[in-house]
Amino acid sequence: MADDYDDEDIILDDLPDDELVEQMQDDLYDGLKEEVIEGTEILLKRGWAADRVLTEALVGGMTIVGIDFRDGILFVPEVLSSANAMKGGMAVLKPLLSQSDGARAGKMVIGTVKGDIHDIGKNLVKMMMEGAGFEVIDLGINQSVEDFFAALEEHKPDILGMSALLTTTMPYMKVVIDEMVSQGMREDYIVLVGGAPLNEEFGAAVGADAYCRDAASAVDIAKEQVALKRAS
Repeated sequence: MADDYDDEDIILDDLPDDELVEQMQDDLYDGLKEEVIEGTEILLKRGWAADRVLTEALVGGMTIVGIDFRDGILFVPEVLSSANAMKGGMAVLKPLLSQSDGARAGKMVIGTVKGDIHDIGKNLVKMMMEGAGFEVIDLGINQSVEDFFAALEEHKPDILGMSALLTTTMPYMKVVIDEMVSQGMREDYIVLVGGAPLNEEFGAAVGADAYCRDAASAVDIAKEQVALKRAS
């Protein structure tokens, strides 16, 4: 897509809103960070609210990326490139969005569990969640019960996400969830788990709210779970 035109051929400022949004989604898909930043600034200048730019242009674009990633049309490097372009637009919107938290889809704390140092899957989930309008606090790898609890206390998220890639570290998810139960705080958070060796049965067995097969499904499940939680 990116090679279809020279930058000079399309003047973003000349496009009407609907075509500009479409072009921004194309640019996001192609990982063109500067163009995404420029489009974001133009829409704001035209009087668009920050949350509308986020939802229609950026999240709309990342949704297409997520679908094509899930369907095997895009691969990890392309998704990382799109996520980087999204970050450019988000940097412009962030100061404006923080004035209205309503624009946020929700907040998530995510980390790879103790004993496990794999993070590619977790990083993809983080990027896709941010692409869907969530605020994500990434704790990194090798996270203990104490690490997770400190982050929950500090950030008060809607969701706790835990990742594991080793069969030997999977059981640690149950250690974290059991401790949440014993401290009477399990009901305060949506708990999502994921990683290559996991499955739905494991997610249910350890007491998670849901198992996420991949980054794209994590976004869908997170939105669903947050909507249910807010409705109740």
